[in-house]
Amino acid sequence: MKHLSPEVQKGLWLGLLGVGIFALTLPLTRLAVGTPQAPQLSGLFVSTGRATLAALLSIVFLWATRAPWPTRANLPALGVVMLGVVFGFPMFSSIAMRHVEAVHASVMLGVLPLATAGVGAWLHRQRPSGGFWLCAALGSALVIGFAMLRSGAGNLSLSWADTLLLAAMACAAVGYGVGSLLSQRMRAEHVICWALILGLPLNLPLALMEYPQVAINFGSWLGFFYVAVFSQWLGFFAWYRGLALGGTVRVSQVQLLQPFLSMLFAVPILGERLDLLTVGFGLAVIAVVFVGQKMPVHAIEPTPSPPPATLKVNSP
Repeated sequence: MKHLSPEVQKGLWLGLLGVGIFALTLPLTRLAVGTPQAPQLSGLFVSTGRATLAALLSIVFLWATRAPWPTRANLPALGVVMLGVVFGFPMFSSIAMRHVEAVHASVMLGVLPLATAGVGAWLHRQRPSGGFWLCAALGSALVIGFAMLRSGAGNLSLSWADTLLLAAMACAAVGYGVGSLLSQRMRAEHVICWALILGLPLNLPLALMEYPQVAINFGSWLGFFYVAVFSQWLGFFAWYRGLALGGTVRVSQVQLLQPFLSMLFAVPILGERLDLLTVGFGLAVIAVVFVGQKMPVHAIEPTPSPPPATLKVNSP
């Protein structure tokens, strides 16, 4: 990284910190919701409860730091961030995680770096090359192929849980891209805090409605508190700041590590195992994403305005 500016280097390190925090999200969400045979917290409670707790922490943080109110111009973008990473990704992933193992979900979300880079390029008026989109298509095909092979012998179709994971990936990519753009106008930590508060009127009633009425084991509560405090809140402090400093297309490369880290964490935390098919598809997806991130991305030149018309006066 010697040829990179200090600002970009700082962005990459902050992005790496964010990825390290996010890598525990899938295993600990699985721990929180349990399995079909031993269910714990509902997926709806985990998604809305984590956002509610993080929003309450955000209120305290914003008050303590005397943060300014968001401008009216930034509210629509904050609404998109809220729908993407405060409501959409937690909701879809939490419901899906009771029905798939964390190592499986890690492969399903493996193309998130390319999706994030694509959204970032569009928002920043950049034009990825044909090679970039080819890699994106190949990575998506690998993920869908893996899900279909895992769907059961002779049943080559996507399960509803895998469909939810793909929807979660799309929500995260949009939320990451718009959040990184906002982080250039606001402090990165304020972006996620205001997005969480914006979603509080929706999440709080749902969390109270879904609060468990039966005994939940201690490990599940630990998983819930981690995804609330770290995955939903503190991780975004580092992640959005890193995207803003280093650029969305560049910093999204560090997400290449996230599937591997999630798989490795799932083994000791959940007792899951890594089989050759999962490892093979995981490596293939990461390789495709790595190549895709190296493909050129060009800035879109603004269309020049035509010169003003001049009135031609004929000589007598």
